[in-house]
Amino acid sequence: MFYSFFDPTYLLVIIGLALSMAASSYVNRTFRHYDRYRSQSTTTGTAAARFILSQSGITDVGVQGISGDLTDNYNGQTKVLSLSESTANSTSVAAIGVAAHECGHAVQDHVNYWPMRLRTALVPAANLGSTLSLPIIIVGVLLSYNQALINLGILLFSLALLFQLVTLPVEFNASRRALKILSDGQVLTHDEVPMVRKVLIAAALTYVAGALSTFLQLLRLVLLFGGHRDND
Repeated sequence: MFYSFFDPTYLLVIIGLALSMAASSYVNRTFRHYDRYRSQSTTTGTAAARFILSQSGITDVGVQGISGDLTDNYNGQTKVLSLSESTANSTSVAAIGVAAHECGHAVQDHVNYWPMRLRTALVPAANLGSTLSLPIIIVGVLLSYNQALINLGILLFSLALLFQLVTLPVEFNASRRALKILSDGQVLTHDEVPMVRKVLIAAALTYVAGALSTFLQLLRLVLLFGGHRDND
């Protein structure tokens, strides 16, 4: 029953972890590199965010600082854009790019961008699937490979992958919106925008790596448990 804990499909998990670690390392390295470039406008991440929100006609979103490093986020429920310590007061090109990306999410919310709405709607299901999938699979295995329970667990785990797949276009679109806003030359020069593009591409790769890692974990579950039949 427990042979699967030592089987070769662990290679899929290892590959997924390696991809996630490599993407995380790359985004941190890229951010640190362009964080050394001070913007010619000397605009801080906070000031840039407020300017972009104003230019986009968004008046109901607040901007606040939060602790942490690259913990920037936009909360559509509270209408608050939170910028980390490495972004809020920094005048670097990288910081402005990150702030602009989060503003991209605020713009998506403002215009009712439907993939963002879909992602928000999937949050409860994805959280439920991530929490219950493995326990249900384990119970199914313990009950003489009850395939109905195992399949239910695999289906629940697939909800996490679905959420990450929907997240990809949301993140890419937010970055495109950010680059479009910054390209008007009021916050960054035309020479600085390509630097931001590299930072945002690196950040997007973390979401791609996360989706690939979850897919590999799902594939492992299918290979391990998807082909069993109930014992007579």
